[in-house]
Amino acid sequence: MKCAVLGDPIGHSLSPALHQAAYAELDMSDWSYTSTRVQAGGLAKYVADLGGDWPPSRWRGLSVTMPLKREAFELARSVSPRARLVGAVNTLVRSSHGWVGDNTDLPGAVAAIRERAGDGFSCSHGVVLGAGATAASTGLALAELGASRITLLARNPGAAGETIEMISRHRSKPVVSVLPLDSAAQESVTSGVDVVVSTVPAKAQTPELIDRWAATPVVFDVVYDPWPSPLLAVAPGVAVSGLDLLVHQAVLQFELFTGRTAPLDAMRAAGEKALASRELSTEPAPA
Repeated sequence: MKCAVLGDPIGHSLSPALHQAAYAELDMSDWSYTSTRVQAGGLAKYVADLGGDWPPSRWRGLSVTMPLKREAFELARSVSPRARLVGAVNTLVRSSHGWVGDNTDLPGAVAAIRERAGDGFSCSHGVVLGAGATAASTGLALAELGASRITLLARNPGAAGETIEMISRHRSKPVVSVLPLDSAAQESVTSGVDVVVSTVPAKAQTPELIDRWAATPVVFDVVYDPWPSPLLAVAPGVAVSGLDLLVHQAVLQFELFTGRTAPLDAMRAAGEKALASRELSTEPAPA
């Protein structure tokens, strides 16, 4: 059986390392997982070229990353309730009636936070740095964890409407607001923030941003490369990394693809090893 991760760019993806480690751990030698670059607008053709036979002789599942998650939503024959809530599909599973779409980013984020902060963790006010697609799924994760108030800090607040609408659709009906991602706006956010989630690149994590948010009880940075991010490098409390998110969403994908319980520890170890190897290979040469 074959699975793959699709996106553009895709060379940086750790997903093959995670899934192949799971296959090795469970002696699933007849399964493989690769990465393929598929550009925006190309997902439908790629999937069509895989063929439509059932039972599938080769292809079982596809992990979908940017910029293809909305295309995957439109392509799926049916989608799960959580994928419909997020408005994006990151997982396509082949079935007898076509490709079924799901989203493991949302439950993966919830699982990553609970693993680090405790199973009983809940929050009332969460802050998300950024307002794009990842901010939407992590904002919904905060709503799943009980947040009744969610504040987005966006570089372009005027473009955050879709993300605000998406988070507001959660059954708990959180109050969602947006402010500019600058020092003055950050200072205007009232105290009592339980979780801050950063969806902005490491280069956007300014000293002012780090000083303001590093001491939040739970700090979650979706970035896993570079590691640690500037924000997580100094966070004294509970730290949740992008690798935590990647592993937990991959665990759910593995189980959807195979129907077997995923070996979380083996998958995490593979991700840590791959990241460490990447850091060594990109160290600057001595002067």
